[in-house]
Amino acid sequence: MERRFEARLQQMMDQAEVSPELLRELLPRLREFVQPFVTDRATPEQIRHATEYIMGLVSQLEHKSGEGIAYLHDQNRQGLPKFLGHLSWDHPPMLGTWARQVGQELGPADGVLVFDPSAFPKKGTQSVGVAKHWCGRLGKVDHCQVGAFLGHVTRKGHVLVNVRLYLPEEWTKDKVRCAAAGVPRPIKFGTRHQLALEMLDECGAVLPHTWIAGDDEMGRPSGFRRDLRTRGERYLLAVPSNTLIRDLDAPPPAYSGRGRYPKDPFLRGDDRSSRLPEGAWTAVTVRDGEKGPLEIEVVKRRVQARTDTGGTGPEEVLVVTRERQADQICKFDYYLLNASVEVPLAEFARVTKAEHRVEECLERAKGEAGLGDYQVSNWKGWHHHITLALLAAWFLTRETRRGKELTPALTFPHLRQLIGGVIEVYLGTNDPARRCRRSTRWFERNEQACSHRYRSRNILPPLKNQLRT
Repeated sequence: MERRFEARLQQMMDQAEVSPELLRELLPRLREFVQPFVTDRATPEQIRHATEYIMGLVSQLEHKSGEGIAYLHDQNRQGLPKFLGHLSWDHPPMLGTWARQVGQELGPADGVLVFDPSAFPKKGTQSVGVAKHWCGRLGKVDHCQVGAFLGHVTRKGHVLVNVRLYLPEEWTKDKVRCAAAGVPRPIKFGTRHQLALEMLDECGAVLPHTWIAGDDEMGRPSGFRRDLRTRGERYLLAVPSNTLIRDLDAPPPAYSGRGRYPKDPFLRGDDRSSRLPEGAWTAVTVRDGEKGPLEIEVVKRRVQARTDTGGTGPEEVLVVTRERQADQICKFDYYLLNASVEVPLAEFARVTKAEHRVEECLERAKGEAGLGDYQVSNWKGWHHHITLALLAAWFLTRETRRGKELTPALTFPHLRQLIGGVIEVYLGTNDPARRCRRSTRWFERNEQACSHRYRSRNILPPLKNQLRT
């Protein structure tokens, strides 16, 4: 290896060195983290259960259900499941406090609010909201529950901040079934877009943002885009490739001399983009990747789209992105927005990638904070588990941001592994004072082993790839 590469390798290895300071006073920080989300009416037992549950969600448990977490704490297996599914404690105030905290910590004002539904596979038919939906994890239509999530993406970080459970019409029409699952009487059927607007009205004011984003299922209805315009929101929403669009920048067909002057016809988005000349595309660097800068090609046009009722919508801007895959096949994505065409292409590219950031939030919440590991079936239990799991993911996010000051190469999953090791040792004794002392000493004694494990599993392969390129 050349000397300059050896120097860079050593520099990057130094950035991966784990310091004992990283996890010092971890558990007191966790207890302090929970306090702002606890309401005045919460009992000491509920506060303790909430802390224990979040601790279990970030532990090394393979299946992070209420029963499994109770066994982790050497408790009766009924205690935490009862806390989740039967005790009356409100999750909306916790979500409201959380949104204000995220807004204050993850500014600036040019953030992006992203709506993204996610499915949770569920067997049986009694769990609240379960029905046949498309499930990305299974890759097919199957029985699952669907949550509509709101994510906040800024230049400082990205995190999920709110959630709604989607209840299909087959559920809301069956009052007996809803009562058996504990669905509150005032709850009525709402589309995913209506749930998204509810979350926007609830937390949009405390989350600094300049854009609303979402996938093509969110952008498909023209009524949803109209409601966002009514609220004064600037959106950039993905739309299906078959969306019918009229290009206002294209020259109109020749006039026949009789009747009205013709207008550019409505065409599908993919047909429209295939007719664009090669010179219309502009290359934009989105972000740095492992193999170099990630670039996409972008084009924007003033357009009108067909409405849900077959009419003609207001003027919007169509943004088409083209990304070349490893096999040289181009992947196209289509977006509609209500902003001026003078907005820089780089800004469009930044907002389109915000949706992928929220998908990352869902993946890491499911993989590291037990978001999908619940075994509750009623309305209370689902919302209580999801809320605490999202708070656990937010705690890990904050600890990762703090840890990067000491270990720049630190990643979310490996921090969770180290935290899990501390919790495992902490729970190995029944004396709380000894637990705190042992958890700190464990990391100090195992500093070299933790550093080696972290570096060998997470750092070396990317380093070698970067050095090769």
